[in-house]
Amino acid sequence: MQSVRLRLLLLALLPLVVLIPLLLGGATLYWIDKFDELLIAKVASDLRIAEQYLNRIEDTQAAEVAALAQSIGFARAQRGGPAAQAAFLDRSRAVLGLDFLLYGRPDRSELPAPAVPVAAAATAEKPSAALALFSADDLASQSPALADQARLRLVPTKAARPITRDTETRGMVLLTAHRLDRDDAVLVGGRLLNRNLDFIDTINALIYRDAEGGVSRAGTTTLFLDDVRISTNVRLFEGSRALGTRVSEVVWRSVIERGETWLDRAFVVNDWYISGYLPVTDIAGDRIGMLYTGFLQAPFTAERNKTIVTLILAFVAVVGLSFPIFLRLARGVFRPLEQMSETMERVEKGALDARIGAVKARDEIGAVARHLDRLLDQAQERDEALRAYAGKLNELVDQRTEELREVNRKLEATFQQLVMSEKLAAVGEITAGVAHEINNPVSVIQGNLDVLRQELGHAQTAHKTELDLIDAQTHRINIIVGKLLNFTRQGEMSDAASVVDLKTVVQDAQVLVAADLRKHDIATKEHHRPAPSVRIVASELQQVLVNLMINAAQAMPGGGTITLETGPARREGVAGAEVSVADTGTGIDADKIAHVFDPFFTTKPAEGTGLGLSISQSLISRAGGLISVRSEKGRGSNFSVWLPAADISSGFADHAAQ
Repeated sequence: MQSVRLRLLLLALLPLVVLIPLLLGGATLYWIDKFDELLIAKVASDLRIAEQYLNRIEDTQAAEVAALAQSIGFARAQRGGPAAQAAFLDRSRAVLGLDFLLYGRPDRSELPAPAVPVAAAATAEKPSAALALFSADDLASQSPALADQARLRLVPTKAARPITRDTETRGMVLLTAHRLDRDDAVLVGGRLLNRNLDFIDTINALIYRDAEGGVSRAGTTTLFLDDVRISTNVRLFEGSRALGTRVSEVVWRSVIERGETWLDRAFVVNDWYISGYLPVTDIAGDRIGMLYTGFLQAPFTAERNKTIVTLILAFVAVVGLSFPIFLRLARGVFRPLEQMSETMERVEKGALDARIGAVKARDEIGAVARHLDRLLDQAQERDEALRAYAGKLNELVDQRTEELREVNRKLEATFQQLVMSEKLAAVGEITAGVAHEINNPVSVIQGNLDVLRQELGHAQTAHKTELDLIDAQTHRINIIVGKLLNFTRQGEMSDAASVVDLKTVVQDAQVLVAADLRKHDIATKEHHRPAPSVRIVASELQQVLVNLMINAAQAMPGGGTITLETGPARREGVAGAEVSVADTGTGIDADKIAHVFDPFFTTKPAEGTGLGLSISQSLISRAGGLISVRSEKGRGSNFSVWLPAADISSGFADHAAQ
C-alpha cells in the first residue's frame, strides 16, 4: 500500500520537482538550439568574409595586371625587343608577388592550356580573373620550382573517402588577364595557391583576431584542391600544418558532388569543428575545390555543459532545502493518518480489539479517527455474533450435503440402469425384426444356390469362384445377424480369434464394396508397409473395414478418393499394426466428433441407424485394439484401427473367448 505521507509529499512537491524541471528542461533545450544556431550563424559569417577576401584578392590582382599592361614602362619594354620585354615582365612579376607573368595570344598556343579560357574572357575594358587547375607539366613549363611547390604527399585522414593515389601534383592557380588593344595579345598573371601560407594566414587573421590583437588558435581557415588541403593553418602537431590531409567523405559529397554550402559540425583532421565549407569553381563553373572556415567545438561545448550543470546543481540545492520545510509542515497531518493505517493493518491480521485511541487533533482527520474507533467496536460485536451463528450453520450444511450426495449416487446408478435398459430394449426390437427379415431371403438364396449347383453339374467348375463367393457371403450374413443379436451381450460372442494379415483383410474388404464404390465414382488407393500380424476374428475386422469404407463413400456424394494404408505402429509402448481409411469427403463437425461412436448417433438420419461405428468399436476393443478418428470440416475424415501384434495380444483374445 502506498504511503499517505508519500502521496501528500508528491502532491505538495509536484510543482517543484516535476513542473519546474520540465520548464527548466524546455528552456535549456531552447537555449541549446539557439546557442547552436548562433554558432552556425557565426561560421556562416566567417565563411562569407573569407569568400569576400578571396574575391578581393582576385580583383586586386586583376587590377594590378591591367595597370601593368597599360603602363608606359610595359610599352617601352615592348619597343626594346623580346629581351627587354622579358626582363621587364620578370621584374614586374617579383614586384606584384606573382609566380609567373606571361604575354601572348591565346589563339597561337603561346599560353598554358588552363590559362586560355581566362585570357579569352579578358577585354581591353575589363580584365578577367578566375581560379584554374594546372597539371604538374603545366606548372613545370613555367618553373620546376612551381611543380615542386604544388606537390603534396597525401596524409591518411580519418573519415576521408577512399582513393588510390598517394600524392597530389596538381596546382590551384589564381589567374588574371588583360587584353591589349594594339596587337590583340593578352597579359596573364598567375599565383600558385598550393602552400601559399601568407594568403591563408591573412584570411585567418582577418576573421579570427582576438581582443588583444592576436590570432586565435581556435579558428582555422583552409583552401582545398578537390578534397586535399593545399593551404591551411589547421595543425597536425605543434608547429606542423595539416597540408596533404583530406576532408571527410560526407562533406566532400555535399560540397563537391552536390555543390552545397556546408554549415554544421564536422570532423577536421583530428577534432570536431563548427565548420563552413564553400565550393570553389573555375571560369567554366566546374567545382575544383573548397574554401573552409571553422573553429573548435570543444570550448563552446564545455562552456554550454558548464552552464547546464550549474543550473542543475542550483535546482537540486533548492529542492534539497525545501524538503525539510515541507516535512515539518506536513507532520501534523501525517501522524493521525499513520495511526489509522497501523490500526487497520492489525485488524486485518485478526486483532479485532485494536483501536486508534485518543487523538488530540480537532480537525476533520481527528473526527475520522474517532469515528473509525466506534465502527471497530460495532464490527467486533457483530463478528462475535456471526461466529456463533456460523458454527450452527456449518453443522446444518454438512448434514444436508451428505444427504444430497447419497441421493445423487442413487440417481446416477438409476440413470445408468435406465440408459442400458432402454438401449437393450431398442436393440432387441431392431435385431428381432432384422434377423427375421434377413434370414428368410438368405435361406432362399442359399437354397437356390444349391439347386443351381445341381443343375450345372460339372459345368459349375467354370463359375466355381463366383458360386463359392456367394456361398461364403451368405454364410457371413448369417454370422453378422448373429453378431447383431449378441450386441447387448458381447461377452457371449463365440467366434475364435486367429492370426490375421492386415493387407489381406483390406483387399478382401475392397472386393465386397467395389461395386458400390464404382457406382458412386469413388477411386481407391492403397499404401502397404510391412507390418506384424494381429490376432482378431477375420470376419469381424472385415466387417469393421467394410463399414468404414461405406461410411466414407456416403461422405463423398459427388465422388472422390478413399486411401487405405497399413503399417506398423506403437501405442503407449505396445507394438502393433494399424490400418487407416481416409476419404476426401465433407468431414465431420467439430462438435460431433466426440459422439460418432455412441450407439444410435448418426450424421445421416435418412441413411443409417447409428450402430455401425458403435459395433465396430466394440469389435476392435474386444480384440484389445483402439479405433480413432481425425476430421476437418470440408477436408475429409481419417479413421484409424490399431491392434496389438499377435504375440502380445493373444492374451486378450483368449480372455474374450472365455
